[in-house]
Amino acid sequence: MTSGMLYGGDEIGALVFDPGHHSLRVGYAQEDTPKAEIPAVIGVAPDESIKLEPEAKQDNNNVTQSPNAWKYYIDTTFLYTPRNKLELHNYMSEGMIDNWDYFEKIIDYSYDKIIQSQSEYHPVLFSESPWNQRQKREKLCEIMFEKYKVPAFYLVKNAALAAFANGRSTALVIDSGATHTSAVPVVDGYVLTHLALNSSIGGDYLIRVAKEMLESQNIDLTPAALIASKEVVRDKEKPKYIKKNLSFTPTNSWMAYMVKKTVQDFQQSVLQVSESLYDERIASSIPAVHYEFPTGYHQDFGPERFKLAEGLFDQAVLGAGYMAATSASMCEVDIRPALYSSVVITGGNTLIQGFSERLSKDLSSRTPGSMRLKIIAANGTVERRFGAWVGGSILASIGTFQQMWMSAQEYQEAGKSQIDRKCP
Repeated sequence: MTSGMLYGGDEIGALVFDPGHHSLRVGYAQEDTPKAEIPAVIGVAPDESIKLEPEAKQDNNNVTQSPNAWKYYIDTTFLYTPRNKLELHNYMSEGMIDNWDYFEKIIDYSYDKIIQSQSEYHPVLFSESPWNQRQKREKLCEIMFEKYKVPAFYLVKNAALAAFANGRSTALVIDSGATHTSAVPVVDGYVLTHLALNSSIGGDYLIRVAKEMLESQNIDLTPAALIASKEVVRDKEKPKYIKKNLSFTPTNSWMAYMVKKTVQDFQQSVLQVSESLYDERIASSIPAVHYEFPTGYHQDFGPERFKLAEGLFDQAVLGAGYMAATSASMCEVDIRPALYSSVVITGGNTLIQGFSERLSKDLSSRTPGSMRLKIIAANGTVERRFGAWVGGSILASIGTFQQMWMSAQEYQEAGKSQIDRKCP
């Protein structure tokens, strides 16, 4: 297996990090799936175990602000437990890392609890959004070398990685995640950022619309974490459940997050994309889907499940098919056939039933007659949700890639600005 290169041996596994708005995927290169998926939010609460000295309080009013006065909660188990004054924060904004302190807490957690190994032993490959800004790329590079002392580092656009995961170096990548849906042309492994299109319709948008609909029907969205017990009730009957007895009121940010999770489960179980433009009559003729909420309330959902998913293909606000066709048509004529014949779909929303069929239909109506259209959608949930991670895992384990790494030595010599040259 050893390629004889600096990091080419399999004694030292390279790590792949794929940060997104919904979660951070982390694991070893060469593996099929990430070792862990950590929610992209971090819980912050006052540390009750630290008792401040009364004198200290009088001396200085901001003692409570001292860093050890806060406790951080990371990963599902800790986030899902209601705690007094627990506020949840996302460290991502607009597809980019925004709060570096919170982000570092998650990286610390990844090394301590998931990888359980020292950061200085592993080269690290990170995915990034096609829109990532230069100063953020440099900052990440600096943190990885200065704080984590990694031996080597590399940064790749997530669209290129999703293409690699599907065995393509040239593809039109349609990525629909938590906050955005984008169409990104990748040619020979390079992302043509200036020809990529992006809309702010993603999973979060669908969750928001679904939540409004459920609330308008007066459906109780109390999350499972607050329910002590529930009774079995008949279809559409008012739920009968007992709430947990808490000595405090959970914060708004925690409640919002948990309700969002509740609606997200509904969205993933119930929503379906209709084959062509939403039509109430056709939607009504398709069998309804039954769903039970954490409170025990349950009912059938019919046409509304198609209506909710329609937002991803709504032409007024840059639907997925429209963006794909527009992005391809902006590319040079000679690369268009290669893009149309490799349309790769990735991201959590693309798992909504009917997504790829609808995209195929929408796109074929916009594809020039001379072009052959081929949609590539991995069958497995993992490959589709973690497309960029899987691509990173493949890339970091290829022998010829080993000379691409930016080494710690190069960083020492040329500094963080080197990242733009090494990782275009």
